[in-house]
Amino acid sequence: MEKKELIEKINTLRKEKNAIILAHYYQESDIQDIADFVGDSLALAQWAAKTTADIIVLCGVHFMGETAKILSPQKRVFIPDSMASCSLAESCPADEFEKFTQ
Repeated sequence: MEKKELIEKINTLRKEKNAIILAHYYQESDIQDIADFVGDSLALAQWAAKTTADIIVLCGVHFMGETAKILSPQKRVFIPDSMASCSLAESCPADEFEKFTQ
């Protein structure tokens, strides 16, 4: 599929599904260009919390999608790459953090 056709299809689906695309500023320029908003983790969380869209497509690491879902539990949140991760987040496994907090 040509890039132009892909963009048209994304835009059509975005309107039909009442979706918003949020992209972390680390994403490639093609992703940023199609996004409704580009920002850091905090800014994306704030946008996710206040959007009126039914669907949030979050182009970032998995914890950003998890944060969007926590802040907007009634929304459907999609993470295009479920394997996207962050070295900082991976350096603190949940079980280790739980031990630290006790």
